[in-house]
Amino acid sequence: MKTIKVNIVTPDGPVVETEANMIIAVTETGEIGILPGHIAMVAPLQIGGLRLQKDDSTEQIAVHGGFIEVRPDVVTVLAQSAELASSIDIDRAKKAAKLAEETLQAKKEGREHELAALDLERALNRINVYETRKK
Repeated sequence: MKTIKVNIVTPDGPVVETEANMIIAVTETGEIGILPGHIAMVAPLQIGGLRLQKDDSTEQIAVHGGFIEVRPDVVTVLAQSAELASSIDIDRAKKAAKLAEETLQAKKEGREHELAALDLERALNRINVYETRKK
């Protein structure tokens, strides 16, 4: 089965350099599936799980914003942050979600409320990606 090269990079450096049969990403316009030979495109990413399917396995990655660049032979993800499901500290993610929820309840509007909402979305994404990998 054909594969496509996948590079996931953050400001801290490379997170993943691998090959996959299919990549599924959450963009601002919805979920997209990318196969080898896909037309060239660039799309902004939402906070969400990125799935790399190769043969009979799927690798989950928590991606927090950025862009995906697709070329027929390589997919590059430039993310603000990204974590492999296997490296997520689930206790830390749950604590971050709880703290963000408490901040949201205390701050009804303003910049702190917006930042807490983003923190909660990122924490829930990490929790979801971690839990999905176990299935």
